[in-house]
Amino acid sequence: MTRTAAVSRETAETSIDLTLDVDGDGECVVDTGVGFFDHMLEAFAKHGLFDLSVQCDGDLHVDDHHTVEDVAIVLGEAFVEALDDKRGIRRFADRKVPLDEAVASVVVDVSGRPHFEFDGAFSQDSVGEFTSDMARHFALSLAMNAGLTLHASVDGQNAHHEVEALFKALARALDDATRLDERRSDTPSTKGDL
Repeated sequence: MTRTAAVSRETAETSIDLTLDVDGDGECVVDTGVGFFDHMLEAFAKHGLFDLSVQCDGDLHVDDHHTVEDVAIVLGEAFVEALDDKRGIRRFADRKVPLDEAVASVVVDVSGRPHFEFDGAFSQDSVGEFTSDMARHFALSLAMNAGLTLHASVDGQNAHHEVEALFKALARALDDATRLDERRSDTPSTKGDL
């Protein structure tokens, strides 16, 4: 079974082409025009073992909001396409990831019912050209478009570390939750559908 997707999205604010292989090796080629966001997507791919390609041309003359949000939307849609009926996945996962003084926690249910909760704040307003709170908004937009129930939190003193820990925790939790369980051949729900 190949769990891959290719999704494109074009609006007045962004133009995005994205490919995803859920069962990859962590290979990543990204160009969003926001250096720190590219670094976070590379960390997401590397630590989730997702092969990810993202080309985004966004309205960065405005700010980074549309670029980060729309990449998350397209990535969420790619997960939906790649996972199809979610047959055989583990579904639930939780991960806590430290980075120096910072720690992030992610609990995820690949439920098909989007819900997002977030606890914490970022210690600085921005990291390079990346607005720190866009990390929270990325997770929210991903959850809404991938159909995830996602609870996340961050704590620390350095926004670079806090954001990076969040992206890594999100990657590890999604990798765990989307892995195939060899004992399961059906969709992991008493309803029979997710």
